[in-house]
Amino acid sequence: AIKVEYEVLPPVLNVQDAMREDAPLLDDSRHTKTPTGDLSDNASNIAAHTRFEGGDVEAAFAAADIVVEREFDTKMVHQGYIEPHNGTANWNSDGTLTVWTSTQGAFAVRSALSELLKLPVSRIRVIPMEIGGGFGGKIGLYLEPIAAILSRKSGRPVQLTMDRTDVFQATGPTSGGHMKGKIAVKDGKITAAEVSLAFEAGAFPGSPVGAGAMCMLSPYEVENFKVDAFDVVVNKPKVAAYRAPGAPNASFCVEQLIDELARESGADPLQFRLSNSAREGSRMITGVAHPRIGHEETVQAVQSSDHYQSPIEGPNRGRGVASGFWFNAGMQSSVIASVNPDGTVNLIEGSTDIGGTRASLAMQLAETLGIEYERIRPTVADTDSVGHNDVTGGSRTTYASGQAVYEAGLDVQQQMVSRAAKLWECETEDVEYVDGSLRHKSDSEKTITFAELAGKQMETGGPLQGRGTVMARTPGAAFGVHLVDVEVDTETGKVEILRYTIAQDVGTAVHPSYVEGQMQGGVVQGIGWALNEEYYYGEDGRMENSSFLDYRMPTSLDLPMIDTIIVEVPNPGHPFGVRGVGEVPIVPPLAAIANAINDATGHRFTELPISPRRVVEELHNLQ
Repeated sequence: AIKVEYEVLPPVLNVQDAMREDAPLLDDSRHTKTPTGDLSDNASNIAAHTRFEGGDVEAAFAAADIVVEREFDTKMVHQGYIEPHNGTANWNSDGTLTVWTSTQGAFAVRSALSELLKLPVSRIRVIPMEIGGGFGGKIGLYLEPIAAILSRKSGRPVQLTMDRTDVFQATGPTSGGHMKGKIAVKDGKITAAEVSLAFEAGAFPGSPVGAGAMCMLSPYEVENFKVDAFDVVVNKPKVAAYRAPGAPNASFCVEQLIDELARESGADPLQFRLSNSAREGSRMITGVAHPRIGHEETVQAVQSSDHYQSPIEGPNRGRGVASGFWFNAGMQSSVIASVNPDGTVNLIEGSTDIGGTRASLAMQLAETLGIEYERIRPTVADTDSVGHNDVTGGSRTTYASGQAVYEAGLDVQQQMVSRAAKLWECETEDVEYVDGSLRHKSDSEKTITFAELAGKQMETGGPLQGRGTVMARTPGAAFGVHLVDVEVDTETGKVEILRYTIAQDVGTAVHPSYVEGQMQGGVVQGIGWALNEEYYYGEDGRMENSSFLDYRMPTSLDLPMIDTIIVEVPNPGHPFGVRGVGEVPIVPPLAAIANAINDATGHRFTELPISPRRVVEELHNLQ
């Protein structure tokens, strides 16, 4: 018989408790990875400590006209996707594995399955299904390996699906955390910033605290800085990505301090941001210089908006603004463009479509080829049908897969030039591709359209297929500036969003209505995060609101129309100037709403969510 004795330890549910020297350890073999790369002498719940440092912070604070300092807290929140996690697996009799799943990255699923099951990737086929929302929460995998093992044992296909409680209790939300910030101003200019961030990683290391640290000061010129980032394990689910992971939390801290500095300086909050704005050549705390960016243009767009020019009137009403930054990602993408005899083109790509990317990629291919968008037929393929594609995340797909599409389009152009030269019995140098047609440079009567030449594939060399593969390295950062008006019911604590405007530099708006949808969707999620959403845990460490009935997300009844201002500052690192747009919209809302509530009530709320209960309790304590 096996006899087991358990020592039940108190749960560690937040970073402050987890970082205490006498805190119960989740893993007594874990030591902190320090900024120098060494491991700490003593075991700790702090998995890693990262530091960014530059200039002379102490001297800048000593010489400052104004210094503000506050502490802030955010809670763990859910991405809010409607479709729960699922996976279907069939371990075939020939030893190959086929998996159907709701995922943001079929190739990432294939790689993880290969490692877990000790099966070569060539024997695993992952078929991505239409996805009912992801927002970062469906990059990891949970059920697919279990379904695969059960299929191997049973000899039958196996499907597993989580219920909503499973999703809340067993999959990755995003981090809550604790931040302490201090910023100095002299002569209206930000001269120093010192910030400490500690984010919940869940039961295993890997919070987005590093990304948050790198994002929060990026809209501004800050020469003197010290930023400490702590990745802390707690007795909660291992976190996953959520739309600009780490940046909204960090922005909640810094953008409130910026608002307070503007007020104490007697400056307009937008003009204060404009005066301190980062621009091309400004260095982030990582030491990397900004290329061409559009933060100044987004601030100016909000300044000149009808919303900002209209005064806000009435009791308990307030207005808030905030800026936000997200890196955007590049990474690997592959596509195939197969030309059909009728002049249409099948675009085969491997990036899950969760933001209208089939349309945006098809539009970029149509633009490259100079043909109508309606003649492109985009398809998201499985891992056996197209080259490697990294996950749909990091706002990378329209940018990076768009680069691959552009390369595939150029490949098609070059092949068509060669085929036209063959038809006309001339050199390829004598043929040019212009606006979806091919023409002889010196004989104006020799011209043929894309569709006409597509119909002659058999006689000019056989099937025509263009390919594009890229390792995209110049994604172009995204900036947004948000403006919000609120009304606070000081008796019930309810905060009503009266009006909301977002200006964002999108590089080039490939599909403007889809761009607007991304902007509006991020704002809505940010509003929920600011006002209502949180994972609520009892003293025993059990989650107590693991359903959409008790986990309160905003609905259309809670919101006004989100007004959008599309700012286009083309990304020089993309043939069409594209920047990713999907993530930065969620970065400013938390701080913008907190700033508006401060304007309405005169009280600074430093802990999320700013729920009715919190509003009443904090305002009552003031009275």
